[in-house]
Parts: sequence; structure tokens; C-alpha cells
Amino acid sequence: MSKIKSLEELKKIRERAYENTNLRTTGENNDRIVLAVGMATCGIAAGARETMSTFMEEVDKNKLENISVIATGCFGMCYAEPLVEVRMPGKEPVRYGKVDGKRAKEIIEKHIMKGTILEEAIVLKEGAKQ
Repeated sequence: MSKIKSLEELKKIRERAYENTNLRTTGENNDRIVLAVGMATCGIAAGARETMSTFMEEVDKNKLENISVIATGCFGMCYAEPLVEVRMPGKEPVRYGKVDGKRAKEIIEKHIMKGTILEEAIVLKEGAKQ
């Protein structure tokens, strides 16, 4: 880790950390898009940390507002981990399975930014018959 050379640099690091923390802790607002990443033991073992990190990087990189990336417990479908549930205001939640870094980028690009659901990756869509 490199040394911090100025107070301004320290302030930028603090602000970045605050934004990342805020991004992960504001999932209860019904007006926000929420990306809930299954971070139980099964999800972590399947790579959910990479998935969550990729979502946070993509949200930051694309300067997306009104979106939260939160950790949640087990969804009960360990076979499909890492699992991510996308909750958009006014729409039924969509749960994607086997979400690696590449799929996370695709969810941001297509589902979040363009409104196109990735049908081939869905493991559960609320209201749909299973």
C-alpha cells in the first residue's frame, strides 16, 4: 500500500470509502434499484465477493445513481450461487443465478441501464410459475 502524501489525498480516500459504504447500506428505500447479492457461506464459496465487487465497480464506473448494492443471506438455492436479486421500483424482483464478474457487468449494462431482462440467466422471477 502506498503512503498518503497529502490531506487532500486522505479526504478523497475517505469520500470514496463513504460512497462505497453508503452504496451498500441504503437497500431499504423503495425508490432505489437494489442489487442484493447472496453472501451466505454458499454464495461466498461460489464467488459472491467478486460478484459484489464487480457490481460496485460498475455502478461507480457508470456513475449510476439511485442504486444500492447490498449483501444478503442465503436465498435457499445453493446450486445456483452466486445469486443476485434485482429489485427495481414498481417491478417484480428478478433473481439471477451463477452471477460471476462477467454476468454482473452484463446485468448492469442490459438490465439496469437498458431495461432488458437476461432471460437465460433467471433462476426465479416473482409471480412466474416454477
